[in-house]
Amino acid sequence: MFPNIRIILVETYHPGNIGSVARAMKTMGLSQLYLVNPASFPHPEATQLAAGAEDLLSQAVVCNSLEEAVKDCALVIGASARLRQLALTNFTPRQAAEALQIESQKGEVALVFGRERSGLHNDELNYCTHQVSIDGNPNYSILNIAQAVQILCYEIFNAKQLTTLTSTHLNSKPSRKKTSQLPTLEAIQDFEAHLEKALAASGFLNGASDRALKELQNFFRRTHPSQHELGILRSLISRLEKQGHFYYQHANKTNQDTH
Repeated sequence: MFPNIRIILVETYHPGNIGSVARAMKTMGLSQLYLVNPASFPHPEATQLAAGAEDLLSQAVVCNSLEEAVKDCALVIGASARLRQLALTNFTPRQAAEALQIESQKGEVALVFGRERSGLHNDELNYCTHQVSIDGNPNYSILNIAQAVQILCYEIFNAKQLTTLTSTHLNSKPSRKKTSQLPTLEAIQDFEAHLEKALAASGFLNGASDRALKELQNFFRRTHPSQHELGILRSLISRLEKQGHFYYQHANKTNQDTH
């Protein structure tokens, strides 16, 4: 039902949790399971707890890093129980499901879950475009990873059902308007690297903290530019770099002529 939505587990320690996640996914129609450096996989306990979802385990993609697992994805939502400083835009489970449902119609998207004890680290959230939190009892908000996957997969399933029912009720026809394709996370990171290089060359980052650069990166991720818009931004930065280089050469020549 959701061929372009992948569920990614980062460094899962207990193999039984992998099997339980596969079962939770299959009940809601999801089939793409990615595993980043699992402690033990394949494993009999994972197969046992999959309980009929062994096919998801057999076709699971094992990656060496989260970067590898999401590099071709346009939307990457990290599940996080707590908000970090300079956090990405935070979705509710329903908002995350709706975004994944919409963007998966245009390309690959991902929902990322961290370790059982420590979740996703800050450097791993850098590979996410958004994050999602599941509200609960403030005095005991700890969810088993399979439970968290089940809740979010259920919301994804509901988002698709709602879209289908609405379309049927309105007897709507497919729009001929071209949808705006989102860039992959890899393309966004290339843009961020280009932006950092240009800002450093301009002197903007001189004396500025890493926080200023991080805020700019978060700003562009929140605005979620399309491929076309990202191309315009890259062209703009390149043009400014050329103009800056021209003025630098002209200033040097003027100084040399003066002396």
